[in-house]
Amino acid sequence: MEQTREAVMPDNNAVASEKVAESRNEQKPDKYIWAIFITLLIVSVVELYSASSFEVKASNVFAPLVRHGMMLVVGTLLAMGISRINYRWFIPIIPMFVIFSICLMAYVLVAGEIVNGARRSVTIVGITLQPAEFLKISAVLSIALIMSRSQTRHGVKTWGVVASALIVLLFGGMLFSQGLTNTILLMGISVSMMLIGGIEWRKFLIVMLCYGFIAGIGLIVKLSGESEREQIEAAAIAQAKGAPMETKVDRSGTWKERINRYIGDSIPKYDKPIDAKNRQEMYGYMAQARGGFFGVMPGNSRETSRLPLAFSDYIYSIVVEDLGFIGGFLLLVLYLSLLARAGNIASRCRRAFPALLVIGMAVMIVLQALFHMAIVTGVFPVSGQPLPLISKGGSSILITSIAFGIMLSVSRFATQSKVKKNETDPEAELLPADVQAVNPTLIN
Repeated sequence: MEQTREAVMPDNNAVASEKVAESRNEQKPDKYIWAIFITLLIVSVVELYSASSFEVKASNVFAPLVRHGMMLVVGTLLAMGISRINYRWFIPIIPMFVIFSICLMAYVLVAGEIVNGARRSVTIVGITLQPAEFLKISAVLSIALIMSRSQTRHGVKTWGVVASALIVLLFGGMLFSQGLTNTILLMGISVSMMLIGGIEWRKFLIVMLCYGFIAGIGLIVKLSGESEREQIEAAAIAQAKGAPMETKVDRSGTWKERINRYIGDSIPKYDKPIDAKNRQEMYGYMAQARGGFFGVMPGNSRETSRLPLAFSDYIYSIVVEDLGFIGGFLLLVLYLSLLARAGNIASRCRRAFPALLVIGMAVMIVLQALFHMAIVTGVFPVSGQPLPLISKGGSSILITSIAFGIMLSVSRFATQSKVKKNETDPEAELLPADVQAVNPTLIN
């Protein structure tokens, strides 16, 4: 019995010392990130209701707002819960989450539900999930883990760079059939995290050349297919001859039409007639023009009643119509301030893993917001990309809330300054040995 007690005591002591070290390292979650999150929630509720004319029914005017509000509540609770978990507990979960995301995406590519011309979602227990959102955050989590494990004094080990690039290419290839923007977004996220991770310039240039080469080949293959008009004509001829209905989902024709309109069209947008192909973007431009400098105020939007997907892919148009240039600009600043604050936190993290986590999550959210705004304002070709936390969409809200929760967890538990010479670093006692690499931005 005495031997058993002696054997148990070291374990209890280890647990106790671990709890002491963790409590020593705990801080309050970052109030600026919380403020940005809450502000986005408020904007989301106001603008989603303003943009939901297509969904509003006379029998239940508030139904769209209630559904969206419930998702925001779930997202808020999720962010609060994750913010209270030490980010070190994410390490063993990351591989399982990545495998789950890949399996979910693989299933959707084969038998997923078709949304806007592509297989995008799957319904599980009455909940509709879009695996594309899961792959984005999986890329951030896996790259953060790989880059932190492959740190050296003067850069990143070659295997870490290769593994990170292969993950992006795998995920990008799975997302390629759904649209270009998600693939480009993944590449942008990985590039940002590699730079923060201290990758050498020679390796960085090689990665960029590989990305460009593979993306160029993929784009050529996709755009070499028939145009949307040619596909429709071929399908009509085949059906007239008694051929069975084609069930294959092919987005290459849609891409070709959109890129041709974006690059090769010299007619000013205000001189173009509105048709079925450009209706969405044209009404989006009208909404922004009507907003002017100060906007027409929430609830007074006119274009929301005829703008398709005003509550999701084109909600920024309604924001500008309601709040004007001032409101649209302030929303842009709000997202950019999230990136700035995450960069500030990352620069003060002692270890590479939390620094990469917080900056990766911020880059994922902000790049997606910038892509949405660029598409809506005509800077990029038309494509579907939700505005984080503001557009309607359960998967997007949940994943964005998880990202905010992870950033808050890092701000709460990561060491936020250099450890003095004779001072014990709490993270050295808590983190696994293979992720204890020092934040490369702190190395002199």
